Amino acid sequence: MSMPPTPSTDSFRVSDAAARRLREILDEQPASPTGEPALRVSVEAGGCNGFQYKFALDHESRPDDIVIPAGTVRVVVDPASMDLLSGAELHFDDSLMGAHFTVRNPNAASSCGCGTSFSVE
Repeated sequence: MSMPPTPSTDSFRVSDAAARRLREILDEQPASPTGEPALRVSVEAGGCNGFQYKFALDHESRPDDIVIPAGTVRVVVDPASMDLLSGAELHFDDSLMGAHFTVRNPNAASSCGCGTSFSVE
C-alpha cells in the first residue's frame, strides 16, 4: 500500500517581508528552554466566508507538520490546512491601513475585506 504524497515545502511560500517581521517578533520573545517557536499557519472553519486563517507562535511540532524554512525562522502548517494553502504565500503588509500577516491565496474564490477569511468553490 502506498502512502499519500506529502505536500512539498515550496507549495506554500513565505515572503521576505513576512520572514523579516517574524524574525523581529521572535527576537522580542523571552528565551525559552524548549527553543524558538515557529509560526503556525492554519485554516479553520468559520469567519464571514467559510474559512479563516489562524496565526500563532507554537513551540510544539507535530509529526505530520510541514515545516517551511524562511531565512532564520520556521513556519509550520498541518496537512489539512496545506490542502487549502497550496500555491499560496504568507506575506506581511505594513500600510496606512495597518500592519498584519496576510495570505495571498490563489485558491480563494472570495475573501473578506480584512483578508482573514475566505471561501473556495
